[in-house]
Amino acid sequence: MIKIAIGSDHAGFRLKKEIKEYFQGKDLQITDLGVDSTDPVDYPDIALMVAESVARGDHKYGILICGTGIGMVMAANKVPGIRAALCHDPFTARAAREHNDANIIALGERVTGAGLACAIIESWLNASFQGGRHQRRVDKIRAIEEKYCSTKKI
Repeated sequence: MIKIAIGSDHAGFRLKKEIKEYFQGKDLQITDLGVDSTDPVDYPDIALMVAESVARGDHKYGILICGTGIGMVMAANKVPGIRAALCHDPFTARAAREHNDANIIALGERVTGAGLACAIIESWLNASFQGGRHQRRVDKIRAIEEKYCSTKKI
């Protein structure tokens, strides 16, 4: 069973709820790290919780949802070991996994409908990292991380 952390801010709450319902009963263990309403919250707080959970290995993957997905992906990518991708269609989701070994996907409720969001996530989950020349590039991302990010363990 694949363990996935999911989180949204207030602007992504409704889409998160629909995603959770769609994937219910599938071979996934989805842990909701917040929020539980449309009351305003700061998206970096949610992005950090999900990203740290994935970086620690508590969850294999993460899904983040806000109004556009932009803020979530920016915040999540500050956590060492995270390769979060903002995806708007199944092709970019598949490429994010196959080429970049993305371990978090970000979506925007204001720009992506529920049906498309679920198709994006399905494409991402069903793809596999291809390694090869892509591994070299992911290693270069890690080298940048090591150069500029704190070495503090999460």
